[in-house]
Amino acid sequence: MMPLYSIIIPLYNKAPYVRKAVESVVGQIFTDWELIVVDDGSTDGSSDIAASIHDDRIKLIRQGNAGVGAARNRGVAESVAPYLCFLDADDWWEPTFLEEMAGLIERHPGAGIYGTGYWIVKNGRKRLAPIGVEEGFAEGEINYCQVYARTLCMPLWTGAVCMPRWVFDEAGGFPANVKLGEDFLLWVHVALKHKAVLLNKPLSNYNQDVDVKYRGTHHLHAPEHHMLWHLNDLEPLEKTNPDYKQLADNLRCYNLMSYLLDSRYRSAARLELAKVDWNRQPARTHLLYHRPIWLLKLRIHVLTIGAWVKQHILSL
Repeated sequence: MMPLYSIIIPLYNKAPYVRKAVESVVGQIFTDWELIVVDDGSTDGSSDIAASIHDDRIKLIRQGNAGVGAARNRGVAESVAPYLCFLDADDWWEPTFLEEMAGLIERHPGAGIYGTGYWIVKNGRKRLAPIGVEEGFAEGEINYCQVYARTLCMPLWTGAVCMPRWVFDEAGGFPANVKLGEDFLLWVHVALKHKAVLLNKPLSNYNQDVDVKYRGTHHLHAPEHHMLWHLNDLEPLEKTNPDYKQLADNLRCYNLMSYLLDSRYRSAARLELAKVDWNRQPARTHLLYHRPIWLLKLRIHVLTIGAWVKQHILSL
């Protein structure tokens, strides 16, 4: 009998974390699922740890390193269920995630993507992800771009989404050549074409306590591997869809400072920043981006020292 959910975990050198991720799937109250773990060329024994968890619903695939998008796409290709869920190897679900997701789909049929709230785990503490929905919102359809633009906290986060297989296939899957934001590129294309439904209840855990050496978001990716330089097909919407325009500009302002300060990428960053409608940005953001480079570098240096001091105090 075909399961309801296919769950895809891409795995690359996450030995300290992968057991907890897999066991959070095995521990789901809702049991009608299959799990595809795609080991993407790990060299730290991650694959052996995943293989040591015995459950007939788990399938382990090993391949050479091709990147997280390609690994997820491979997992989908090897799976069979009508609904797809994704979980990274350093995150984990609450036991009722799949059960609650099934109820959400039943109550809101026909959407292109479903999501739930989630916890952000930092310094051993859990805080509710500040998704930009209106106060009192419980569940239902959301304007993805509008909600995301409010707080820049992902309303559809990879470890807390579910989508019909046909929608994934229609969208072409994850862009395999993008290393940062490949999930956002898929979600935004889907949400602009189909209904996005959110259950505003935290049922997944976004682990930000991962050691830096295990993270792929702690350094600059060349523009050709960054999501912001892969939105060209959506540029016409910036003239016709004000919600998308606001989101695109907010993401530019949030992400491009480091690129502006790096001489290798400064020209590319300035081309993207030239697209921003500064009249719809806060005055402080406009002022920040129009300061001299040397002053911006000094500001970043001071902020970095402050963050280090805060982290050191919290660790005592």
